[in-house]
Amino acid sequence: MAYWLMKSEPDVFSFADLQAKTARNEPEEWTGVRNYAARNNMRAMALGDEAFFYHSNIGKEIVGIMQVVAAAHPDSTGERNAKGEVVWDCVDVAAIKPLPRPVTLATIKATPELAELELVKLSRLSVSKVSPDEWALLCKMGGL
Repeated sequence: MAYWLMKSEPDVFSFADLQAKTARNEPEEWTGVRNYAARNNMRAMALGDEAFFYHSNIGKEIVGIMQVVAAAHPDSTGERNAKGEVVWDCVDVAAIKPLPRPVTLATIKATPELAELELVKLSRLSVSKVSPDEWALLCKMGGL
């Protein structure tokens, strides 16, 4: 299993929104990613991989855990190239659980063991990798 961090602006789509969709057995298509590195990260995801749900811009904190429930497929909101192919991909996710204590970006940056976390080093990347050691530490920091 691999671990990831995926960002969303909570005023656009929040972890609570994902929980509500999951409760209705409606996976969320993680659309709108328009960065090649982030797209490639989604292409590398496998069923069952887990990801932190990070509220960006408002809050700037990890608030929950979600699971990849459908592998990479064409993004339904993506534009098409001259051949009619969708250029961008996405995965489908479902909520697993909220963190008992959200982990803020300030706390992450103040933690030396997380200095190499892609969220810190590649702050503009909306879908990033998380190592197993980083995952375990962030889960502990979040009260799990």
